[in-house]
Amino acid sequence: MSESKDRPVLTGLVALVAVAAVVGLLFGLAALFGTKVLGLDGGGVDASAEATSGSETTMYLPEPEPTETTEPTTTAEAQPGQAPSSTETTPAEQISLSASQVSVSPMQQIDLTGTYAQGEGAILQVQRLEGGTWSDFPVTVSVSNQTFSTYVQTSQAGVNRFRVKDTDSDLTSNEVEVTVG
Repeated sequence: MSESKDRPVLTGLVALVAVAAVVGLLFGLAALFGTKVLGLDGGGVDASAEATSGSETTMYLPEPEPTETTEPTTTAEAQPGQAPSSTETTPAEQISLSASQVSVSPMQQIDLTGTYAQGEGAILQVQRLEGGTWSDFPVTVSVSNQTFSTYVQTSQAGVNRFRVKDTDSDLTSNEVEVTVG
């Protein structure tokens, strides 16, 4: 008997690998040829188009330079010995939080949404008032386009108070109350 008749599975695997290699090579060559024909390889740009574009691709990064910062000015500055005016923003006014539900069943989703105008990209930690102190709830949310949205679930019956806290600046939002049960 010949060796291929003794090992049909091995022969089949070798043939399968050979066919896959040939098909892969043909597809690779077709893709290479297609990019050349369609001008996707970057070599098909003519000199007139390059001259009018006015830009060259480069990997050059300029040296960083320090920027000048200016202190923000306020229109109504407090005089010495006077209390600050009520127009100054407080942390609760900078991060605004609202809950879509005021009453839910245990473990029902509570949707929390809000705005944080100066907090683009900030990470906010959801907190719950427990025994008179704020405890981190196992939920964080990031600010995108000055807004954020997340949800929490709890089985703790009664009135639950939630807020969010900026993990970098420690600014906090207003409280929202949701009754569970």
